[in-house]
Amino acid sequence: MKILAIQNRMGIGDMVIFLPYIEAVAKKYNSQVTLLVKENSKAEHLIKDNKYINEIIILKRDQTKKSFHDGLNGFFRLASDIKEHQFDKVLIFNSSLRYYLVCKLARISDIYQYPLFKKKNQHIIGAANNLLKNNFNLEIKNDPVINIKDENVKKIKVKFNFSDDVKNILLGIGGSGPSKRIPAKKYIEFINLCLKNYKCRFFLATGNQSEEIEIMNEILNYHKNICTPLNKLNISETLPIIKNCNISVCNDSSFSHLSASLGKPTIVLMSDTPLIYGSYSSKMYPIMPDGVENVTHGTEGKEKINPLKIFKKFQNLIS
Repeated sequence: MKILAIQNRMGIGDMVIFLPYIEAVAKKYNSQVTLLVKENSKAEHLIKDNKYINEIIILKRDQTKKSFHDGLNGFFRLASDIKEHQFDKVLIFNSSLRYYLVCKLARISDIYQYPLFKKKNQHIIGAANNLLKNNFNLEIKNDPVINIKDENVKKIKVKFNFSDDVKNILLGIGGSGPSKRIPAKKYIEFINLCLKNYKCRFFLATGNQSEEIEIMNEILNYHKNICTPLNKLNISETLPIIKNCNISVCNDSSFSHLSASLGKPTIVLMSDTPLIYGSYSSKMYPIMPDGVENVTHGTEGKEKINPLKIFKKFQNLIS
């Protein structure tokens, strides 16, 4: 049995969200699954030790420029690339007619997909649940898990001098957009509250966009001696560091998804994204902006995130 899963959304978070669904089908058919994903999903870093996924095909599509799988010629190139693998089944985690026709042309006999032309207001978790329930009679608990070899976790514990006498805290301070990036002053105030009550060490997880580096440097200006920047590490190198931490406090960013999927209690600072992205896992504990009952695109609540609320949730989880 050869199975393909098509997950064409951008980013690490979406890749993490769909892992339980892909793994459930692999278990049902006792067969590893091949992924068709975009390069920025960083799937190669997430599945290194995943026994249910055996291969990745990179989907070369880009909204800003014409890529190898874009346009009419790209349609046929993609169909040809998929056909070479002779898949028996495919799960398409979207409502696109394009991918349905690509898979037909690739001669995949069993095609399972979201309802066509129903993308508007589609619930990211609900649609995936329905796909597996209706077609495979599978009910999925969406608690993604990223596996890391114990030996790698132990090596990092020694390399970075993790101590059991210290509260090791990941701060996910990066973000894919400016409205998601919580100001440095909020983290600094949270750090100050922690230091009044605990012996702590902080790991600053971020990308390398200039705005993210500014936030990191502002935090380092106040607390350089107890903060370790992680911006020069790739995802594979960062994962065992997160695994060694006690708890995480993150913007709605890739690091919140990674942390929760590594089994860490993860406080997610929701400022400008639908709440589901910070609450789908049992390891996630969303913090809402002051005065806001429901957060979504356009809320722009980053200035209303309350460090004291973060600290109280931290105390509750760390005790």
